[in-house]
Amino acid sequence: MTKLTSIAIFIAGIFASAHAISAEPIEVIKAVKVTEPEKVELGKMLFFEPRLSKSGYISCNSCHNLATGGVDALPTSVGHNWQQGPINSPTVLNANYMLAQFWDGRASDLQAQAAGPIENPKEMGYSHALATQTIASMPAYRAHFAKVYGDENVTIDRLTDAISTFEKTLVTPNSPFDQYLLGKQDAISVDAKAGYQLFKSKGCVSCHNGPAVGGTMYMKMGLIKPFHTNNPAEGRIAVTGKEADKFVFKVPTLRNIELTYPYFHDGSVWTLEEAVNTMADIQLGQKLSDKENLEMVAFLVSLTGDQPQITLPILPPSNKNTPRPVPFSHDPMSSKPVSSELLK
Repeated sequence: MTKLTSIAIFIAGIFASAHAISAEPIEVIKAVKVTEPEKVELGKMLFFEPRLSKSGYISCNSCHNLATGGVDALPTSVGHNWQQGPINSPTVLNANYMLAQFWDGRASDLQAQAAGPIENPKEMGYSHALATQTIASMPAYRAHFAKVYGDENVTIDRLTDAISTFEKTLVTPNSPFDQYLLGKQDAISVDAKAGYQLFKSKGCVSCHNGPAVGGTMYMKMGLIKPFHTNNPAEGRIAVTGKEADKFVFKVPTLRNIELTYPYFHDGSVWTLEEAVNTMADIQLGQKLSDKENLEMVAFLVSLTGDQPQITLPILPPSNKNTPRPVPFSHDPMSSKPVSSELLK
């Protein structure tokens, strides 16, 4: 065999592999390329910044814990004054692949999403005005904003822009399944391969496809059979006002799904095995055998990628100009009620 022939065979193999990948409904997650490192670093600081909350205790990472798959591993999150959140916290990992943010899609992108929890009375319980005042009170933060944005002005748009820029770096490439798609046949088990074929043949890929294996469309929860839950969330109807959108939610990503329990918008299911059977039943009208369930779960586990390696930021200290936290309904340093201005 001549050297030229060998090269031709090699090139043909590359094209064949690329064609095989493009023919699959699931796409490979690519490693992120950071183009604005200083903005990413500022966004990371703000992502871990508890002083963006009224209590001085809750940060973005509280509900989207990067040590636990980008979720808090609770049915619904704990908010200001230990209030119970209304819905399960979705993972922040690979969130930039979503068509919109929140289960009901009410935020068009990550920046819009970042603004919501700060002023939500059941979440961080603050106001945008006090949040920006808090950050602007610290010289080190002002210096960071000047470096990134050209001046020291701290605005909610800049603050959420920085957070969203950091969140866009939170991707999870190199999963065993991605390696399999790229041609490494032994990257996943025989059960996982069988599970992937089931995933396609049963129709799961009609909703769960693309790089994030979901997140690109809305679908009714309980398409074939009703989904019974005590959770009050009604999905897209809260955004559109259309009766047809009742119980329609954004299809969640299945990337890192073994890490992001409990499952569904109400956080009612704690195991992948039960989640798979429930979805097959209420969405597809099918009953899986024990073997099919095992294979499907093996495939889903193969979607866990490399987790973001985060060095925790050192945050600037508060000072006399920094609004004081109010972790409880009254000021713990005084018997007098907190001023109504601070509680706004």
